[in-house]
Amino acid sequence: MEIILEAKNISKSYPGVLAVDNVSLVLYKGEILALIGENGAGKSTLIQVLGGVQKPNSGQIILKGKPVVVFASSDQAIRVGISMVFQELSLVDGLSIAENIFANRQPVGMLNKIDWRKLYKQTQEFLEKFNLDLNPRTLVKNLTMGQKQILEILKAISTSPKVLILDEPTSALTEREREYLFENIRMLREQGMSFIYITHKLSEVFRIADRVMVMRDGKKIGSENVNDVNEKDLISMMVGRKIENLYGARKKAFSETETILRVEGFNRRNVFQDVSFELRKGEILGFAGLIGAGRTEVGRAIAGIDPKDSGRINLDGKEVKINNPKDAIIHNIAYITEDRKADGLFESMALRDNIVAPSVEKFTSVAGFLNHKEINQYADRKVRDFNIATTSIMKKVLYLSGGNQQKVLVTMWMGIQPIVIIFDDPTRGVDVGSKAEIYKILRETAARGVGIIMISSELPELIGVCDRILIFHRGRIMGGILRQDFSEERIMTLAAGIVNAERSHSTSSAR
Repeated sequence: MEIILEAKNISKSYPGVLAVDNVSLVLYKGEILALIGENGAGKSTLIQVLGGVQKPNSGQIILKGKPVVVFASSDQAIRVGISMVFQELSLVDGLSIAENIFANRQPVGMLNKIDWRKLYKQTQEFLEKFNLDLNPRTLVKNLTMGQKQILEILKAISTSPKVLILDEPTSALTEREREYLFENIRMLREQGMSFIYITHKLSEVFRIADRVMVMRDGKKIGSENVNDVNEKDLISMMVGRKIENLYGARKKAFSETETILRVEGFNRRNVFQDVSFELRKGEILGFAGLIGAGRTEVGRAIAGIDPKDSGRINLDGKEVKINNPKDAIIHNIAYITEDRKADGLFESMALRDNIVAPSVEKFTSVAGFLNHKEINQYADRKVRDFNIATTSIMKKVLYLSGGNQQKVLVTMWMGIQPIVIIFDDPTRGVDVGSKAEIYKILRETAARGVGIIMISSELPELIGVCDRILIFHRGRIMGGILRQDFSEERIMTLAAGIVNAERSHSTSSAR
């Protein structure tokens, strides 16, 4: 096989941190190489070196047999055939699809002015090549998050790279969009394009990659053909120890008779209709369904974040009115958002200040003064309890890994001593080791009698953690499945809106 890209003995350090330690990598023409590892393993730094974003302290890059030493910039890397797509989108919302895809490469005519007709025609032909039915003139701000992610990838492909590096490309995609992406990656691989594919979702490694490389603590741990390893092998390589059961086991069954939360007749026009269910004391109840099915919207309505047109909430047998998030906090209902960066954390503030944010009144005197000594003691204790890796409680949350940020978010809301927790996408962008710790927190919290609603697009996660799963389709609950009857096929059948003879049994499980 022809080697398209080779990295030899790459090292990169920052003050006090050796991020990449003497790592070598080989990528073949027409190959998809998955690059995996926990947060902080060095994956992002390595690909930034390969893409010209960072300069290594030592090492060499060889492209198609020609040494390039290191790239001076990402532009230089693009010019020679290496393009990158980062997790953070670089699109400009106020510009059109065409202007974004061909930014700084627009066709020009007389007097060096942009030839708009040619630009739109060129963009239309490019979109059609990938079977994407979008108008080149559409402003990016009018696209869905999934469409923006696809567009970001197409923008990189438009430079005709020999190597395309994708960093968590499916984090904002629906299942249908994910399949669309995989189909096009396979098509481009057949045409000779090579890929380095970073993901935290091990299921994607086996669906799309030819080979997988594992990093840990800045070092390359190993590289294997995907057909020669299984998920447990990869987890052991990533975390340096065996995790026999990623999801763990419930030591204490939930109460089948004590209902802690009852939702009755929730409606919101064009969003969800006639949603009714019960959550029992100590139960982990899953919400499954395709993106846009109404799962998150129902969770946000329960917590008073988004409005509802009608419906009632009973908490511990009493009807309660929740019109805003403060009402939810007063009634000890916590909503842990799916987007910790935009809606969950105060990234520029200290870890300590984030931890006490929802419960700050507990540390405030009658005169309105904060008791900083108590806050520091509480934050120190919670950092230990939740195993948050940090050098100081005064460290800005911005500088923590994704897994540790997620644990901070959980810690924040545990401070209100919730009796119900709505947990939306609990392990989004989180590495395997942190996932195992978060699942443990969920199990231990439920064992104390707290009712947990877990919203997730990851079926293995729901099946591994939940006691019962409700399946949403177009804003309605299609049915419920008990743990002993869990299967991906049954869940996806209901999520697709297909109701069969099991409907009566499934619907009864929703109550």
